[in-house]
Amino acid sequence: MSAVFKSVEAQFEPMTQARLGEIVAIEREAYEHPWSPGNFADTLRSGYEAQVLTAKDQVIGYFVAMKGVDEVHLLNITVRPERQGEGWGQVMLDALAIWSRGQGAQWLWLEVRVGNVRAQRIYERHGYRRVGERRSYYPAQAGKREDAVVMSLKL
Repeated sequence: MSAVFKSVEAQFEPMTQARLGEIVAIEREAYEHPWSPGNFADTLRSGYEAQVLTAKDQVIGYFVAMKGVDEVHLLNITVRPERQGEGWGQVMLDALAIWSRGQGAQWLWLEVRVGNVRAQRIYERHGYRRVGERRSYYPAQAGKREDAVVMSLKL
């Protein structure tokens, strides 16, 4: 799948071992508690849906999702920090929804940090609804934990 967006031609490609160095670097830049290289390697070994959005051979963003019986769980979605605010997150959410429908999923699920209000707004604009919270779900500073908001989208 490819798209022209904001005068930039971008395309999706499967996440591969060859891209992991760049992906891990983006992950570390984007998050205080990033996924480890091992998390991404496990993703590839497990056969999860892992797509990379590229333009001119540069990674703009990526997502990782796990298919269930009639649902898909979004595990990670990240836009390169200097490309945030350009709408690429919406492009990836659209691609995820299209893939999920093709897999027969009826629901998309995700968790997002309580403190990540910006991401929550993006998900809400995309149609996701808050359905609950998970206490102490994410690691936080000084060995503490942060709650997660659970969100879902009916496909």
